[in-house]
Amino acid sequence: MEGGVDHYSMESSEQVNSQAATRLVADRFRKLYGEPGGVFRAPGRVNLIGEHTDYSDGFVMPAALGFYTYVAAGPRTDRSLDIYSIDFDERRSFDLGSFAAGPTGHWSDYVRGIAGVLQDRGNAIQGANLVVKGGVPIGAGLSSSAAVGVATALALLANSGLTWSGVQVALACQRAEHEYAGTKCGVMDQFISLFGKANHALLLDCRSLGYELLRIQDHVRIVVCNTMVRHELASGEYNRRRADCEEGVRFLRQFLPEIRALRDVNLSQLEQYGAGLSDVTFKRCRHVITENARVLNAAKSLKESNLVRFGALMGESHASLRDDYQVSCKELDLMVDLANQCRGVYGARMTGGGFGGCTVSLVQADAVDKFTVAVAREYESATGLQPQIYLCTAADGADEVTRLL
Repeated sequence: MEGGVDHYSMESSEQVNSQAATRLVADRFRKLYGEPGGVFRAPGRVNLIGEHTDYSDGFVMPAALGFYTYVAAGPRTDRSLDIYSIDFDERRSFDLGSFAAGPTGHWSDYVRGIAGVLQDRGNAIQGANLVVKGGVPIGAGLSSSAAVGVATALALLANSGLTWSGVQVALACQRAEHEYAGTKCGVMDQFISLFGKANHALLLDCRSLGYELLRIQDHVRIVVCNTMVRHELASGEYNRRRADCEEGVRFLRQFLPEIRALRDVNLSQLEQYGAGLSDVTFKRCRHVITENARVLNAAKSLKESNLVRFGALMGESHASLRDDYQVSCKELDLMVDLANQCRGVYGARMTGGGFGGCTVSLVQADAVDKFTVAVAREYESATGLQPQIYLCTAADGADEVTRLL
């Protein structure tokens, strides 16, 4: 990190970092427990477009990023789970025979929860030693928690000789966050962590869990800018917006009895039947409906290599999140405006839940250096905050990396 800018984009750098991290967790495992049975990794993600649509059975388009969490695992002869975190330099042990759901606020909730959910599914989980090393920036909105969960799930399944499908693993990891970490997340983060592919975005149908990988052109970089602010009202406002969407569906069912979620409503139907909604609820519904359409149009744009159109859709998404869904803030708006002023930028928008956090931009590779300097300088000048800026390419999903030892 230098000057608030973290350069992380080249494939060769990712390979070197993966080898170093794999050796680190394996060496620490050897010192604590002996020879590991395997080392597993899972990436973080960024959502390119499709915000606040997942809980309305909608469409999203994330990409996995080359920031990985690593877990080394090996069997125990008893029914214990012993976990050591390199980042926290802390060790925790749990009895697999007496697990209880519910969050404690400790980092181990994410690991403990995976073991708990796997056992709840009727699986005979073998006792295990685990060493965990996080590589996804915490608090940057890049889904470090999902990366921990997915890497842990792969490690525990392999340690117990169990084979699950990627969809089963994603749903188990989502449930673990719900029940053990107290986070009512959608399934997008876990899904992209498992199914991501280098140089591709992933179009996910949050209802059917059907997906399609979409190639991102080689001359494009994904740039994530962390505003370094997170406003406290985010959690309550998130729940309020979810309730607004549910209220919209209940009202519209009077006229469209077959609908299950806003996913099933188009804009003309909202305009035709939504006059009785409050102005706020109407706007919330309009965002979700138009955002779903934008995601599908963005997928078409990627297939046609039309990045100009894709970028315009990102801009429309941000405006809708700012004006209709009202989850942006002045720092996010500023970061998006600064990005759009730079040469080589196709589009920029806020990404994540909102009220702070990150923006995502698609930038020509030959323009990223000037982009990072200009955005960091102007943002710090306007806010007094030094942003963290990550230069990324779409990366592969979770796998076993023992081969890198």
